[in-house]
Amino acid sequence: MLNRRHIRVKVMQSIYAMHQNGSENLEKEEKFLLFSIENIQDLYLVMLSSLIEICKKEAVFLEKSSEKYLATPEERNPNKKFISNAIFKLLSENSSLSIALETRKINNWTLNDDYILLLQAAIKDSSLYKKYMTNRTNTFDEDKQFIISIFSDVIATNDKLYDYLEDHKLTWVDDIPMVNTQIIKQIGALKSASDDSFRVPKLYKDSEDKEFVSNLFRKTVLNEVELAKEYIDKTPNWDTERIAEIDTIILKMAICEFLKFPSIPIKVTINEYLEIAKEYSTPKSSIFINGILDNLVKEFQAANKIVKTGRGLM
Repeated sequence: MLNRRHIRVKVMQSIYAMHQNGSENLEKEEKFLLFSIENIQDLYLVMLSSLIEICKKEAVFLEKSSEKYLATPEERNPNKKFISNAIFKLLSENSSLSIALETRKINNWTLNDDYILLLQAAIKDSSLYKKYMTNRTNTFDEDKQFIISIFSDVIATNDKLYDYLEDHKLTWVDDIPMVNTQIIKQIGALKSASDDSFRVPKLYKDSEDKEFVSNLFRKTVLNEVELAKEYIDKTPNWDTERIAEIDTIILKMAICEFLKFPSIPIKVTINEYLEIAKEYSTPKSSIFINGILDNLVKEFQAANKIVKTGRGLM
């Protein structure tokens, strides 16, 4: 689920938090970093299980409506296309998802079902729902596209849900887009109503990515003074006191990758940190960082300070 860019973002945020808190407890901060990454799995399960719970709430609503003493003909014979959606069924019966929900003890919607009711109402009020419910026939392709659309346009964009997630775990704020993208990708890959290929993804692609978290964090933090020396005299037109702190952290992390991660290509490092700067720092940061890194790479290469191993790593 995690990609290297998101790992870099989490490490950057942890280093920034250390600076803000004045913390020098490396082990404590590393433990929190790993814990915050581990919690991404919970966010994924919370978001995915919201679909199952919305379907359950609507099924209960239709059942109760049909049992009313003065139920209308429509209430006695409701359109069950929504609750019969093939994606709801696939998710609710998926063993990988059920086991993960139980193992991770995900019960957010049992404790906070008012948010499910809120999402249920928002879906039923949407034009997507009204169009979908114009007939009573379910087809897999329509069912899948409908779920992708309501998840993207109604659930993922709901401000009250966002506020709840932020309040529940502050570290989730920057993880939400990545998790939602993962869910949409997986639902979009389903081929039929009998497709049993859905699996809860592993948090890390492999052991190297997991090790990359701690290695990047530790090597950057433990060498901050030395890493800063590499760029301080390369900013004659910039007052070092006024350079955005995020920019200094990005520079240190990038230089750390140049010098201490021989398997990561130079171009990859530069591109990754420029994109991170565009998203998390000032409008001019990426231009500033790009200029510094370009000059440093030339200098490091001339002095043979960069040693990269493997094909295409320069």
